[in-house]
Amino acid sequence: MRVHKLTFAALAVVASLSLTACNEEDLTGQGSPSAGSTVSPSAGGSDQGGEQDSAGTGSDGQDSAGKSSGGQGSVAGTGSDGNGEIGKCRTDDLDITAADSTIGGDTEGTVAVELKNGGGRDCVLSAYAGVDLETSSGTLSAERTGQQADTSVLKDGESTFFGVTYPINESGGSGVRVTALVVTPPDETKSFSLEWPGSATLPVSDGSGSPVKVGPIGSAGQGGES
Repeated sequence: MRVHKLTFAALAVVASLSLTACNEEDLTGQGSPSAGSTVSPSAGGSDQGGEQDSAGTGSDGQDSAGKSSGGQGSVAGTGSDGNGEIGKCRTDDLDITAADSTIGGDTEGTVAVELKNGGGRDCVLSAYAGVDLETSSGTLSAERTGQQADTSVLKDGESTFFGVTYPINESGGSGVRVTALVVTPPDETKSFSLEWPGSATLPVSDGSGSPVKVGPIGSAGQGGES
């Protein structure tokens, strides 16, 4: 009987050890999901990364909004053009030339100044241009004739003219020698200097006022006829 009891006791110990091993294996098996759940937060981190990606998409959306803003800026610019706002004619946009247009028998000499728009866009010219003559006695500024002056749109590639009148030197003296014609387009500060095409000299002035007169834009006809 003692032998049987010892055998049973041994079997019980073995069984107990087997159960313990099984339980440990089960726990180890449970540990794997636990480890999986430990990885889960990392996966959650990836999800957060996904949220960051979403935020990134949001950033892209913001970029899109930025682009939209840029688009609105473009639209605003286009809107201005759509409103018909045309800029002034700038000196650098204009090809300025001058020619003698005095007709025989006239008591005064006339120079026609041509302003040709080469700026690639329509532009506005208003009233009078500034005109100065560089002479041997200094600068002589032309006075306005007082004719009505309107604002006009000069289309790209087209020309307009205005006239400059001056007294003819018939005194027999040497007079005042003219060296250059300086033109400043309306509302501009940059001037353009060109060769004077009229009579070489002006009579000496008595100082009562400028003997040179400038007409408004458009006061000389096509081809320089006054």
